Amino acid sequence: MQNSLKRMWASLGLLAAIAALLATTATAAHKAVNIVIWTDSDRAAAVTKVANDWAAKNGATVKVVTKNFGDIRDNLSTVNSADAPDVITAAHDWTGKLAANGLVQPIFLSAAVKKQFPSYTLNAFSYGTAVKKLYGVPVAVENIGLVVNTKLAKAPTTFSQLETEALAQKKKSHISFGIAVQQGANGDAYHMYPFFSGLGGYVFGTNKAGNLDPSDIGVANPTFLKNASLINKWNKEGLISSKVDDATAKNAFLKGQAAFWITGPWNADTLKKSGLKFKVMQMPAIAKPSVPFLGVQGFMVTKFANDHGVGSAATDLVTNFMANPSAQTQLAAANGRPPANTKAHSSDPVLAQFSAASKGGVPMPNIPQMDSVWGDLGQAWVKSTKGSGATPAATAFKTAARAIADKIG
Repeated sequence: MQNSLKRMWASLGLLAAIAALLATTATAAHKAVNIVIWTDSDRAAAVTKVANDWAAKNGATVKVVTKNFGDIRDNLSTVNSADAPDVITAAHDWTGKLAANGLVQPIFLSAAVKKQFPSYTLNAFSYGTAVKKLYGVPVAVENIGLVVNTKLAKAPTTFSQLETEALAQKKKSHISFGIAVQQGANGDAYHMYPFFSGLGGYVFGTNKAGNLDPSDIGVANPTFLKNASLINKWNKEGLISSKVDDATAKNAFLKGQAAFWITGPWNADTLKKSGLKFKVMQMPAIAKPSVPFLGVQGFMVTKFANDHGVGSAATDLVTNFMANPSAQTQLAAANGRPPANTKAHSSDPVLAQFSAASKGGVPMPNIPQMDSVWGDLGQAWVKSTKGSGATPAATAFKTAARAIADKIG
């Protein structure tokens, strides 16, 4: 009997030890979850704070690595797995290339969460040649607008009014351009897009399935070419000039030389500190609505998360936490961009004006073929608005369309 009791107690002790060991192992494994996030310096502080809120609730740790924004995309394809991130801050137009190369994972949002986002923000992070899949949670949206110095000019209701007032201010200030819009030697198809769309231009059409069609290139479509002579007029009168770069455009507006500046919310603080009276609006329609490109920023889960054994945790951080209104409100305040989640809030009146200027905007194409567009489209504007010796616009854009088609193949 005594031996039986000894064996029983020994067995119970062994079971208790095993249970304790299992509990310790489970706790250690839970605490061993470490999520590595790549983001840029503008967002690092806010991302760190918000991600750490999630980590504290889940017994995990977060390491935020700061990189130049464009390097996040480029380095993801070359980084060693051991040094790779589990989550990245990303621009929506990276989606096609990253997804096609298998560098990011599809994610899923519930129907209730999806309703909190404008459909275009979700479409912007969706990609697939047959069936579209969602690869990112939208966090912030941005677009350019027409900033008007209301002491120098009235907010225009027509493009003709904009043109007249811009040229009047140009003459008064003795500068070489009417509208401060950046281009420079390398061109800037993004900042020129409201002019492009207003003339009837588009980059890619869509197929019957609603997917972007890289074979339908609208850079020199008939509607645009019909209106392209206006570019020659603008060039001749100096309404716009490809010699204007970012610094030139900004200085001309802030010094009161130009009454109109095309820029985005990244200059909201500069505007608020300028002391100028201003209004942000969408550029008035030309032949068509002069809508801007829309940029959507968000978070993606990389393929390396599964390699690191944290795929489930990384997905939870992105889909359940970064998508919620509270997190997006905090990120918007630090990021200086309107939040993507419609239940999140931004109390900044300047950001609200930029957001209103986005109406009808076009998300930048997120398919890999877009890489073949930026340079040639930008150069078409450079060549046709460089002043003396400019290439006729129809010729410049036809040349760009052919070059883009050749690159896409």
